[in-house]
Amino acid sequence: MIALDASALLAYMFREAGHEIVAEKIGESCISAVNLSEVISRFARDGHNSWSVLNQITQSAVETVPFLAEDAALAAALVPTARPLGLSLGGRACLALGLSRKIPVYTADRIWEQLTVEVSIQVIR
Repeated sequence: MIALDASALLAYMFREAGHEIVAEKIGESCISAVNLSEVISRFARDGHNSWSVLNQITQSAVETVPFLAEDAALAAALVPTARPLGLSLGGRACLALGLSRKIPVYTADRIWEQLTVEVSIQVIR
């Protein structure tokens, strides 16, 4: 199992650089509801119906994981490490998912390579 950052799922959906890496793991992937919102927001920004995009993603093999109070605390605990590198709540939500499930996280954001966290980070491009 892997955790997808919004950037990784978007790369997959738009067939951008690195999408092949995500495609190999899509059947064993999950995404935080926070990151799912980021993905849907990207499509809504371009005029797509949010509910249609949500339906498309939930019909796929990607598991959507609720963002609970415990996840909020874990994401908040990452602020001192992640904030100086510019990671938003979305990035920290993905890392929190990886940490809580003890699974690798996949992202398209190279800056994540500079993080010192107890989770494997796979940068897809």
